[in-house]
Amino acid sequence: MNFTIVLVDDDRQVRMAASQTLELAGYNVASCESGEKALKSIDRSCGALVTDVRMPGMDGFSLLQKALAVDPDLPVILVTGHGDVSMAVRAIRMGAYDFLEKPYPAEILLDTIRRALERRQLVMENRQLREALANDADTIIIGRSPTIERMRTMIAAVAETDADILVMGETGSGKEMVARALHHQSQRRQHKFVALNCGAMPESIFESELFGHAAGAFTGAGKRRIGRIEYASKGTLFLDEIESMPLSLQVKLLRVLQERVIEPLGSNESVPVDLRVVAATKADLKAASDEGRFRADLYYRLNVVLIDIPPLSARREDIPLLFQHFVMKASSRYSRQPPEAGREMMQHLMSRPWPGNVRELRNAADRFVLGLSQELSGSLELDSPSGQMSLPERIDLFEKSIIEAELAAQQGNVKATVDALGIPRKTFYDKLRRFGLCAEDFRHRGQPREDR
Repeated sequence: MNFTIVLVDDDRQVRMAASQTLELAGYNVASCESGEKALKSIDRSCGALVTDVRMPGMDGFSLLQKALAVDPDLPVILVTGHGDVSMAVRAIRMGAYDFLEKPYPAEILLDTIRRALERRQLVMENRQLREALANDADTIIIGRSPTIERMRTMIAAVAETDADILVMGETGSGKEMVARALHHQSQRRQHKFVALNCGAMPESIFESELFGHAAGAFTGAGKRRIGRIEYASKGTLFLDEIESMPLSLQVKLLRVLQERVIEPLGSNESVPVDLRVVAATKADLKAASDEGRFRADLYYRLNVVLIDIPPLSARREDIPLLFQHFVMKASSRYSRQPPEAGREMMQHLMSRPWPGNVRELRNAADRFVLGLSQELSGSLELDSPSGQMSLPERIDLFEKSIIEAELAAQQGNVKATVDALGIPRKTFYDKLRRFGLCAEDFRHRGQPREDR
């Protein structure tokens, strides 16, 4: 998020000097000479408030109270040339984020602002997640990585159409969530979303479950039963693990896709259906069709629109936000206060390969909320295939995750990232090339570009 620093000081020279320091560091600054004017600039885009204490009219403490009344989570930094211990204690008790005494080095101000914005970013993300949870958390595609941004754009582009969709992704990557997002953003959202796992369905009942059956179609069929396809009419049918569907039924599904009619088992009547089909697979259907394990005509019919979900290991910068999301959901489910995950833990999470993808991360969040931090750490170590990696490979993986985490925290700002990591700029760029990273991929829209 492109935050603005609201800076308040009645001394014009002091105000201009502090404003210049912040602007040279790449921050947006709203400079104000009074508390009354500053209050007009406090909204969701405000990242932090830096205010002098002694000012004519509204002083810093009054501004602190009024600002926190507008937004209780806003980091407020009080600055004064007449500070003492009692004043600092009073400021902190009133809810100030920090207290600086003039004259202060520019580095102190920048470090305080950096920490305040990190906290602000986390607060705003948590607010967005709470809002999402209050609406429909099962349709939210969480992440800020370029691949997830492109995937969200693609979902938005095809959701309103009736095109059938093929979703590909590893186990636990979130294929059903993508299908639900497509349904939620479509004109069919008021109708049913029907999910069927083809891999969990016994072949003996597959046809009846999918197409339904007429009364007397087989022994025990005392009355007509509506199958999943007909039940999903006017809505969306999600077929997970489509590669597991028996070949004998694939031709029938192909007819449904082409003609939008079904014939229930034991019936000679065609039943029209109006639905969108979203199929999901973790397998290479093209290879399966070449080997005769999947019908080529069904593959090409499904492959009109393909949404490929990246594994979690390919979008590590999304792990902190995803983990926070799952922690909030778990806290609500278990009626517990959400614990705070520090930077060290986030870096540890980002260094893991996560073979179980988003599902594995969600389980880790559950254990974290339940207070099983040691078990969480142990399970990550024991279950991780990193034990099969060489030491240089493990070091590279960890180093890459640290750089990704800092780039994400600094929103792609190279100077801030280099300063936080404490390495020369040339070394930083060498490591970016080595790990195939690009600072621009971590920059939010609207973030001011750094002069290079």
